[in-house]
Parts: sequence; structure tokens; C-alpha cells
Amino acid sequence: MADTGDSGGTEEIEQAEELVARVAAIDIAKASGMVCVRVPHEDQPGKRVQRVFNTVATSGAILDLADHLICQGVTRVVMEATSTYWKPYFFLLESRGLECWLVNARDVKNVPGRPKTDRLDAVWLAKLTERGMLRPSFVPPKPVRELRDLTRARAVMTHERTRHKQRTEKLLEDAQIKLSTVIADIFGVSGRAMLEALIAGERSPKALADLAHGTIKASHSTLAEALRRGS
Repeated sequence: MADTGDSGGTEEIEQAEELVARVAAIDIAKASGMVCVRVPHEDQPGKRVQRVFNTVATSGAILDLADHLICQGVTRVVMEATSTYWKPYFFLLESRGLECWLVNARDVKNVPGRPKTDRLDAVWLAKLTERGMLRPSFVPPKPVRELRDLTRARAVMTHERTRHKQRTEKLLEDAQIKLSTVIADIFGVSGRAMLEALIAGERSPKALADLAHGTIKASHSTLAEALRRGS
């Protein structure tokens, strides 16, 4: 049998140094966050000092937390993507110059040994961070976030506008006012004028039809008939 060089004895393996010396992790809830700070011991090389404490999720408290972490020399703050509760922590701490990592809770759960309490969860996150066992999720820069907020708000408002238009048309149909069958857009200039007159109390089909502008293709009599309410 060929000699493999394996004598069956033990061999010494150097322990990998921690990748991040000064870290903080936050287990975030709706109204508060459990913070774990881990930094090197000042007098005992190789030892670490750990402090775990709770902080409320107000802007003032988070900014105070930022000052504390800066004083501790923390270089990386990690938090899980919990609903939208992470945003105040992430953006306020980031605004103070701290490097913030948002990590996917699924990635953290895939690491064996995950504890179950808020306090232990924060410690667990900190330990994973200092050993380089987590990867950050992509958080868009501020200009992109602002653009997303604007486009989402516009999409919501457009949806709401369409919903209210459909509801208005249904109300007209329920009142036997067939305005949408003779005008392509009942919210155009002519349609709005007629709707405003109806809201003001005008009930005469002829008077309402007189409000039509020249762009309306339907005849005056057709408009008046469509605006005639059922008894």
C-alpha cells in the first residue's frame, strides 16, 4: 500500500481571526429593538466585551443609539428585514455614517443554532456578523428609494381614481342616467360640467344637455334622452 504520509496523529490548525472586530446587531420589533454590541476587551487580548440592551423605536432614541455605537467604534450594524420596522433604524443609523447591513431572516434561520428569544437573537446576529457568516441584502440608495416612493404613490392614486370613476358611473346607471353611453369620457370637460350641475341640483335633461361642448358627437336630443332619469 502506498504511503499517504498520514501518520494518524493530530495537526495544529490556526483559528481564523474574526473578520469584523466591532459589531452591533439589532433584533427589531414594532416599538423597540434589542441591541447587542460586541467589541474587543481593552485589557485582555482575544477576549470580547458584550453588552445587550433595549432601545425604543423613536427617532431620538435611534439617533442616541447611533452616537453610542460611534463612541464604541462600531464599524458594522446588522439587522433583519422585519416588515418595515427596520427602516427607521437603517436610515437613521446610516445617516450618521454607520455601515448598516440588512439581512434576510431566511438566511439567518438557515444557520444552525439560532436561538428563540429577542435577547439571544441579537447576540446571535452579532456573532454571525463578526465571523463573516452573513451577507447583506440590497438596499437602494436614497434617490432610488425616493423615486420608488413617488411611483408607488402615483400608482395607488391612479388606482383610487379609477375606482372612484367606476363607482360614479355605477351610481349614474343606478339612477337610469345613461351618460356613459353617449359620451366617451364622462369625466371630460362636458361630462364634468353635467356632473357638477347634477350635484348642484339641476334635474332638467335639456338644461344638462346644453352644457355639452362642441366636441361631443352625440346630438342634443340624444344627450337629453340619456340624461332623463327614470321615474
